[in-house]
Formats: sequence, structure tokens, C-alpha cells
Amino acid sequence: MRSTIDPAGGKYGISLLPFSPYLIISIVHICALASNAAGLAAATKLVLMPALALALAWGWTRSGRTRGNVVWLLLAALFFSWLGDGAGAFFPFAPTLPLMLLFFALAHLCYMWTFWRHLAIHPAQSWAWLFAVWWVLLAITLWSPAGSLAPAVIGYGVVLGGTAALATRCHRTLIWGAIFFLASDTILAFRLFVPDAMPAWTSPLVMFTYTLGQGLIVAGALMTLRSHVGADSVKP
Repeated sequence: MRSTIDPAGGKYGISLLPFSPYLIISIVHICALASNAAGLAAATKLVLMPALALALAWGWTRSGRTRGNVVWLLLAALFFSWLGDGAGAFFPFAPTLPLMLLFFALAHLCYMWTFWRHLAIHPAQSWAWLFAVWWVLLAITLWSPAGSLAPAVIGYGVVLGGTAALATRCHRTLIWGAIFFLASDTILAFRLFVPDAMPAWTSPLVMFTYTLGQGLIVAGALMTLRSHVGADSVKP
């Protein structure tokens, strides 16, 4: 199975066309962050996941509409990610960070189930244990700075690392997506709790790795669906 995205959507690749709106909005959003255009950044952030959901649905129709249950799980993950992205705007009456952690945790649970049960094409890679090391280091480093939110942050780290570990059973494009997602939330955690150690350019870096990660996860899933390979043939 190819690990690249074919512009024209070859036999084992997928077309870039469904991802075009998502790519454009992602670039505009990251540029807005880099140039401190707060209004544009806030507006485009709320359109990111709907655009990626469009790419998923569009790509799924081009792949022969196979495994619709997988698509619904992925759409649920994108929906919860969208709520996480817009937690402050959608729920101004509630504390933003705890809601973000909750919604993104739900998104990761959807991803974990999908990777484990539906998109796996081989056993987990031997190096997946590195994500456990990452979690331990994160817990040690952020426990004190996170204060009362430390248990929630560390708990979120479990599902974040779990998503990356389970992704190692999947297509290599999807693996890279999960790794970039993990990198994004790691950078964000340090920006939130150890801000003095994080330069300003890490703000657009958070969203660059996030949008890249989410996009690669969806692309890897569509590649798997297109080749009709899934976890039904690989027992947990």
C-alpha cells in the first residue's frame, strides 16, 4: 500500500482534491497566527475540522463507500476535536482548558477504538513503548506547573499517548499523523504551563503540527479504506 497521496488518486493512493479546502484554511490559519491576526486566526480555527470532515466524507465516497462504521467513528473524532478547538467560543460560561481536555480526550478515544478495531494492518511496532516513556517524562515535568489541573493533564496524556501507540498498528501515514498530533499537544502543554520557556513562534507551531497530524490521520485512514485493508484481518 502506498504511503503517499496521489494528486489524481491512483489505485492505492488518494486524491488531494478533497483536502484542498482543509489545506487552504490550515495555511491561512497558521499564517494568521504567525502575523498576530487574532480575528482571522479565531475564525479559521473553527472551520478547520469541518473542512477536514468534508475531506473525509468526500474521500470516502471516492473509495467505494466501504466500512461506513469507520467513517462515522472518524467523524465523531473530528466533531469532538472541533468542540475542543472552539471550547472557549462555544462555551464561554465554562472554564476553557478543562473542556478542551474533555473534548479532545473523547476524540482520542474514538481514534483509539478505530485504530484498534478497524484500521490496523499489522501488530503494534516494537518502538510503541517510547510513548510510555514520553508520558512518564511529561508527568514528571508538568505535574507541579499544572497545579490543580495536573491529574486531568496527565490523564489526557494517557489517551494521547495511547492514540499514538495504537496508531503504530496502522498505515505509516496515519502513524505520522498521530505523532504530529502528540507533538502538537506536547508543545501546547508547555506553552500553557511553562510559558516562559516557550518562544512566540511555538504558537503557530502548535497549529502546524495539529493540522498536519489530523490531516495525515484522515489521509491514512482513507488509504486503508481504499485498499480494503483493516483490522478485521488482524486480531488484537
